Amino acid sequence: MEYCFGAGDGIASMWTGSPDIDSDGDGTLDAIGLDFDGDGLRDDALADLDGDGIADHALLDVDDDGSGESWFTDDGSGTWSVPVDRVSRAGGQLRWFGLDGTEHTGGPLIDFDLDGSSDDRVLDADADGLADRVLIGGGSADGAPGYTAAYVDTDGDGHWDVKLIDGDGDGSADDATAL
Repeated sequence: MEYCFGAGDGIASMWTGSPDIDSDGDGTLDAIGLDFDGDGLRDDALADLDGDGIADHALLDVDDDGSGESWFTDDGSGTWSVPVDRVSRAGGQLRWFGLDGTEHTGGPLIDFDLDGSSDDRVLDADADGLADRVLIGGGSADGAPGYTAAYVDTDGDGHWDVKLIDGDGDGSADDATAL
């Protein structure tokens, strides 16, 4: 997994490491343990929750179960300064809507596309308890785990506005459809 650190001056450095922590409780190692906050303890982590091989969350003071006391995302400069409320890790569940508009609770792993497999991931980017992203599991063309599509609620109204499709399995969207 790749991860990025910066000193707050706009200059960032990329690093690579092997995940050794399961931060979301799904049984897959998805985070690298580090001393991120400088307290002398290796009790922090950088996690790759979207499965693309690049860290997308920082966790401070990780517990024995892999959950962090505080979660952050990178603001683009490598400083990991945007706080995230981890509703699902705090014992609550995310609310999300199916494509038919029916409200559900659960996550982070669900069967959104109704294929019989709970390999789709709901995400709450704005920390309001309502999922605004769904990553559709299915893996890449070479059989590696990953996501084939995503649904996005762009305006925060609880309805899916855009479907993104990764047709060639390279981890990047190739097509977008307004819903």
